[in-house]
Amino acid sequence: MKHAVRELVIGTRGSKLALWQAEWVHARLRQLEPGLLVSLKQIKTTGDKILDTPLATIGGKGLFVKEIEDALLRGEIDLAVHSMKDVPTRLPDGLEILSIPEREDPRDVLISRGGVMLDRLAAGARIGTSSLRRQAQLLHVRPDLSIHMLRGNLDTRLRKLEAGEYDGIILAAAGLRRLGWADRVTEYLSPDVCLPAIGQGALALEGRADDAFVRELAGRMEHRPTRLAVTAERALLERLEGGCQVPIAAHATIENDRLSMSALVAGVNGRRLIRDAIYGSVDEAHRLGVRLAELLLEHGGGEILREIYGTAP
Repeated sequence: MKHAVRELVIGTRGSKLALWQAEWVHARLRQLEPGLLVSLKQIKTTGDKILDTPLATIGGKGLFVKEIEDALLRGEIDLAVHSMKDVPTRLPDGLEILSIPEREDPRDVLISRGGVMLDRLAAGARIGTSSLRRQAQLLHVRPDLSIHMLRGNLDTRLRKLEAGEYDGIILAAAGLRRLGWADRVTEYLSPDVCLPAIGQGALALEGRADDAFVRELAGRMEHRPTRLAVTAERALLERLEGGCQVPIAAHATIENDRLSMSALVAGVNGRRLIRDAIYGSVDEAHRLGVRLAELLLEHGGGEILREIYGTAP
């Protein structure tokens, strides 16, 4: 389909990883529509501005996307590129996730000083992470570890490890692989040990619902299996009303039109962890996510959430 020449403005955070992701989308758009004028606009979000406080303490949702969504609604940008795990399950009126490209590796990884594996870390080893989800799961398998807050962009976190502030840090594999830093990984953590965040490894291309031009272009980057897996994971998250304050994890995979998903709800200290799984047709991705959330609530997850929120969803 031929379009009149139009400039398309991509909105992105300014971190090295966010810019890589936006540049990747930029390059794909230029491949799909030669002659298209594409520019990037960097936008600082609340999550970028507050770096000395745990995300769970800041509270709220959309800490890394709200200002970018506001720019979309004002017409200052035409397409937002987000890490899917940062995107709330409920979008502002008038906006949609127009496309979800193929997912990168969704696993978490350990990078440790001296290349020490998770099961060989010394008792009391200082492990850095910004995520209650990671903290709870690590303490569930290694209650003798000492977990400490680690905020900042990927390169900042790696520098803090190299400076000796931590014995190891937990990061998402996807970001390291995208930036070409996979050689730094000590160990890829199996989902049996550390189940990923909802949407981890996937990108969300968000735009205005009424922008047919951008919808058609972005839609050419759509990867249906990733969309279905992420739909199931986000349906679970919405049913549990999860945010940064709660250790919730889920990971769905697709094979031969069958969807498999594991998920968990845990207490922050990792002592209580409720985990379950569900299987079914990809055509029921949303329903399967909701049903798995309800299974977690029935099997003890509701009690954990009541302790954290004061009420169960």
